Amino acid sequence: MEIDGIISAIVIGIVIGVLGRLVVPGRQRIGILWTILVGILAALVGSAIAAAFDVADTKGVDWVEWLIQIGLAALGVAALDRSKARR
Repeated sequence: MEIDGIISAIVIGIVIGVLGRLVVPGRQRIGILWTILVGILAALVGSAIAAAFDVADTKGVDWVEWLIQIGLAALGVAALDRSKARR
């Protein structure tokens, strides 16, 4: 992966993390840094899942890939929030 791929993964991860946080109802007890990290991880894993199902590269906007990434980010934010609540 080249530097422009890493930078784009970080930028997309920030957007995915924020969107995933917006999908989860209620107030989350995690910081913005954790949200960004979850978003970056969800973007990378979501891209791999989309590639495995052969929906990563389509004509136009890759809506299915975005939905997978946002769903993973929402799950990650909710899981991290629950783990912080148990402490």
